[in-house]
Amino acid sequence: MLNYVNVKQSGLVGGLETLCGQAYGANQWQRVGTYTYSAVISLLLVCIPISILWLFMAKLLILTGQDPVISVEASKYSMWLIPALFGGAILRPLTRYLQIQSLILPMLLSAFAVLCLHISLCWFFIFQLGLGKSGAAIAFCFSIWTFLALLVLYINRSSSCERTRTPLSKDAFLSIGQFFRYATASALMVCLKWWSFEVLILLSGLLPNPKLETSVLSICLTISALHSAIPFGVGAGARNS
Repeated sequence: MLNYVNVKQSGLVGGLETLCGQAYGANQWQRVGTYTYSAVISLLLVCIPISILWLFMAKLLILTGQDPVISVEASKYSMWLIPALFGGAILRPLTRYLQIQSLILPMLLSAFAVLCLHISLCWFFIFQLGLGKSGAAIAFCFSIWTFLALLVLYINRSSSCERTRTPLSKDAFLSIGQFFRYATASALMVCLKWWSFEVLILLSGLLPNPKLETSVLSICLTISALHSAIPFGVGAGARNS
């Protein structure tokens, strides 16, 4: 579920790279902020049906033939992740907003601080409070919103963002349609690749020993995603250089 959130939101926010990149290159500083607002509003709207889907995740998984125990646990984990879903909808456009302006160092320092915090939160919620998988989801929510708060604080106070920092206006709502025209194609390109992995995990739940099979495959795909993060980060830096 967490991987699905990252892929879906990362795919949609790809449309912001095109819009903000063009606006920034044309010295239309205010448009950069306006398009960022449009992306935030659009992603928040998308989060609503996804969060409703997560509330009924257990029933949906059982209907597809998944193990009832696994389905219930996945549903509990998904529900605890709903706050992170909405936090990510704001966070990802802000990271693109900073990347377009080559403001990488603030994100790097913020991400490192949040990583250290996340490790401590995981230990506290999972082991000290004994919350298990739910504790991992809660820790992730705290980390996402902390990362978001740090970036918002930087954007509001930094002189580097002064030209592109703009108040919310009706233009942001009027640009939602334009954002979705680019974001939909971007999301499809990203999601079609990762959905194939998600389908493999669902199919593994139909095997004779679903607890073992889904666990092994989830670990393997997580390691694969970890490795792909390195070239993805290099590519993101190249796009904004």
